Amino acid sequence: MQSNSNAAVLTVEQTLTSSELDQARLYLQQTHDGMIDAIKGLTEAQGRFKPGPGSWSIAEIVEHVIFVQERILGPIREQLATAPAGPADRAYSLVDAIVVNHFPNRLTKFQAPEFSHPKGGLALSEGVDRVATNARRFVEYLESTQDLRRHVLESPPLKAVSKGEHQVMDGYQWILAAAAHTDRHAKQILEVKADANFPAN
Repeated sequence: MQSNSNAAVLTVEQTLTSSELDQARLYLQQTHDGMIDAIKGLTEAQGRFKPGPGSWSIAEIVEHVIFVQERILGPIREQLATAPAGPADRAYSLVDAIVVNHFPNRLTKFQAPEFSHPKGGLALSEGVDRVATNARRFVEYLESTQDLRRHVLESPPLKAVSKGEHQVMDGYQWILAAAAHTDRHAKQILEVKADANFPAN
């Protein structure tokens, strides 16, 4: 009887609620729309403009966003499938809220790891297509994976934002993080566009 009870508890914890699914779908849609709205209609010259030395252009920001999206959809998704199960007493909702509310905050600056820096050469038109494709892939990942809450991986961004209080994210939280990261950089693109020297066309 005890083992059956434990199995039931694990099943509940690993199955997303309809509310969680709706939240993620809406957040993915909102952040995708925010990114597309930020870059639609821009010329290639506007996409290549850099506000200053060491700054990224809009095209480079989009390239970085795509890299992170595809890293989560690829290697991180694969690692999560075989990663250890997280502790049963994890504060799911608290970490969800940290990801959604604090990851996009541009008041706190973080240095992107070197391996995720843009290489250059991405055309904005290609960027729009890949961002849209990745948004669809995230929804598919969300809706086709039954145990998103079960496995966890260490998350350096979460450790940084929470000052070490929280260190791992489950699959659902990595999906939210991808959307939050997209939102963060859509805001960065708006900052570039607001620069006094941003080209008119």
